[in-house]
Amino acid sequence: MGDNNQKMKRSRTAPSRSGSQKRVLDKGGHIQQAGKIKPLKKRRSTRRMIKNRRTTSQNPVKSAPLISEQFMRNHLKPEMQESVTHEPLVSVIIPAMNEEALIARIIREAERIHPFTEVIVVVNGSTDQTEARAIAAGARIISYSEALGHDVGRQIGAEAARGQVLLFIDGDMLIPAQDLKPFVSAVLSGIDIALNDYNGPVRKVPVHPVVEAKHALNTMLGRSDLKGASMTAVPHAISRAAFEMLREGGLQIPPLAQAMAIKQGLLVKAVHRVPVGRLNPLRRKDRRNQDLLTGVVLSDHEEAVRWLTLHQGSRGGFTDLHRARHLVRAR
Repeated sequence: MGDNNQKMKRSRTAPSRSGSQKRVLDKGGHIQQAGKIKPLKKRRSTRRMIKNRRTTSQNPVKSAPLISEQFMRNHLKPEMQESVTHEPLVSVIIPAMNEEALIARIIREAERIHPFTEVIVVVNGSTDQTEARAIAAGARIISYSEALGHDVGRQIGAEAARGQVLLFIDGDMLIPAQDLKPFVSAVLSGIDIALNDYNGPVRKVPVHPVVEAKHALNTMLGRSDLKGASMTAVPHAISRAAFEMLREGGLQIPPLAQAMAIKQGLLVKAVHRVPVGRLNPLRRKDRRNQDLLTGVVLSDHEEAVRWLTLHQGSRGGFTDLHRARHLVRAR
């Protein structure tokens, strides 16, 4: 019995008659070479590995998934390739209310961003076929009968996301995948929060109060270089680590989240311009012909300023230079 076992072990490791090496897969699906490898083949393999390593260092954003896909195509049998599952690297989060006309196309563009992408649609307050069409398009669905608003929907979607990059878009505007990829690439390259490099219509007179508020907050935060870039606008992406740091403040107040991120030392950058002003549908207005959303966004910026003065002093961290105001007595 022992001799038979030894023969079986030798037969597994012996090279084939043609001189080629046997290749077997371990439990993890990796190829294990059996028998000795000729020096020439080893040198070629080493050169190939060095070449791949150089490619990886030059393009860290794309190399990992491409190498993984190439390995699967070259080495795994078709039936094994189908059984391999991947955790999503990118989570695209889309709040949607009554967006049946566009939602399927928006999901398709989102799925083109990265090979390992999950799309989460937070369907809220919808009375049309938004949910059914999102399911048919292959998205994960989180459904609420009542309306939540964009910001609350983003927070809920982020809490359910599994990816390392969280990309936020809206269900009422179709943005091509090529305009979404730069935000994901920026986060994968080390940026914590990648903002839309969109400043709003600054040359319009008078300037819209929301545009003014975005510029003013960034100046107060010592980041006038961001101009009007804001987490209030989509698209924007954040890293998993950044989301964990901002979980306490939450994403439901985007200007507050932006203030907290900058003051906590996270790397925030405007990376790509998407002119969402032209893509945004017309908003519902009140009897005075004012946008109902304007007051909400301005209140959010007030929350951010309040947080800043509580943590950075009444002047938000700016000095009063040589002025000794404390010497002035109220009469």
